[in-house]
Amino acid sequence: MSGYPGEVNLPADTIVATDKAAQAEGNHVTDIIFDFGNVLVNWDPATALISRYSREHIEQMMDNNCSGFYDANDMMDEGYKSDEIVAWIREHYGEPWASMFRYYCDNMVDALTGPMPGARKLVEDLKAAGIGVWGLSNWSDETFPLVWEQYEVLHLLDGKVVSGFVHMRKPHTDIFELALSQFKITAGSTLFIDDLGVNVLGANSAGIRGLRYEDPYRLRTALIEAGITIPQVQ
Repeated sequence: MSGYPGEVNLPADTIVATDKAAQAEGNHVTDIIFDFGNVLVNWDPATALISRYSREHIEQMMDNNCSGFYDANDMMDEGYKSDEIVAWIREHYGEPWASMFRYYCDNMVDALTGPMPGARKLVEDLKAAGIGVWGLSNWSDETFPLVWEQYEVLHLLDGKVVSGFVHMRKPHTDIFELALSQFKITAGSTLFIDDLGVNVLGANSAGIRGLRYEDPYRLRTALIEAGITIPQVQ
């Protein structure tokens, strides 16, 4: 099984308001919470492995049933240390997957392949329009300094919650509630943007409308149609 386990199919670049978020449908958006990986910053774990591993091995590594990669990544995002995770993979999946995960952690800088197109300017436009901009990301406390040091767009945010530091992670409701409390914002006037549908539904469970990001043009259009006064694409 390649890709994130448990992912759900939601329409892309469309505001979704299910569960507790249904009561917020149509409300004015005053704050937007952004995920980091593949929303503000491009994260491709396979690219960190290219220099040492074959295409076949990398494809198998990205298959969670084969290597446990995504389960291991979730555990790191929740605050487990890389040495603990490597030992867990070795016990449950064996080699070469344990060694490959160690190599991935040691070289994760190569998995960060640049800012997402248009992300920095979108954040700037939202701030200019008076919208609060925040960050909520699943990321290991060990490796987060790599992305924080490299990407200006993250420093434009008004605040952030990173899973590895708080030992919670998306899509669980508690981390969304923590973010609302820490940012001092209201669920009913907030929009959450993530590349995974399962996390959008997690936001909905906390009363926050969500959008599964796929295309920078359609995202900007969706925000304008929601009543946010940012420049349109010409």
